[in-house]
Amino acid sequence: MIRNIVKIDEEKCNGCGLCVSACMEGALQIVDGKAKLISESYCDGLGACLPECPTGAITIEKREAEEFDEEAVKKHIKVSNQPAFICPSMAAKTFDRDKEKRDEKNIGFEPVSQLRQWPIQIKLVNPHAPFFNNAHLLIAADCCAYAYANIHDKFMKNKITLIGCPKLDEVDYSEKLAEILKHNDIKSVTVLRMEVPCCSQIANAVKTALINSGKMIPWSVQIISTDGELIDD
Repeated sequence: MIRNIVKIDEEKCNGCGLCVSACMEGALQIVDGKAKLISESYCDGLGACLPECPTGAITIEKREAEEFDEEAVKKHIKVSNQPAFICPSMAAKTFDRDKEKRDEKNIGFEPVSQLRQWPIQIKLVNPHAPFFNNAHLLIAADCCAYAYANIHDKFMKNKITLIGCPKLDEVDYSEKLAEILKHNDIKSVTVLRMEVPCCSQIANAVKTALINSGKMIPWSVQIISTDGELIDD
């Protein structure tokens, strides 16, 4: 049948995933860093995803397409055991700290977060997220934020922050990190780890990722003691 259906320009798509969040029918997914229409029968053609796309990659076209199937959508959602939209923990967003205004009464009393983007977990972040372009990266073991009191101003300020625990996650971070380095113009990488031996794996993953990316990017490793002191500055 001839009906309205979404069309995605992959050249414009930056893989941010905001369209996936907006599609309540689960018709869109991020595949290989690009938004894809996974089934014509899941798309109602109403275009809820259009205003969420920051690059204008999505339009509505009228063409021959499978009929929208509401029952198939319900089964799709049930079988996948997931909501029809992407988990908010994976939706990419940025925070402009340079323009953030604070209540004058709090100046000097209330610290201001220096987090510049979301998500921050290495496992969740999209390597093609737009906030990586021209970024200075901080790749930190998640315990560092609790051990070192001044992590925001000392390390996170003006950087894109990624965190993880190589012992608990039990994954090889180097593959994801290599993708980030390959597909973006990264200016520098700072690794922040705890002094415990298992935490060295996060530095090793970054080293492997740098080698596999084929790029010469300045990088350094800083170490925090278990009592919260910076012991390698």
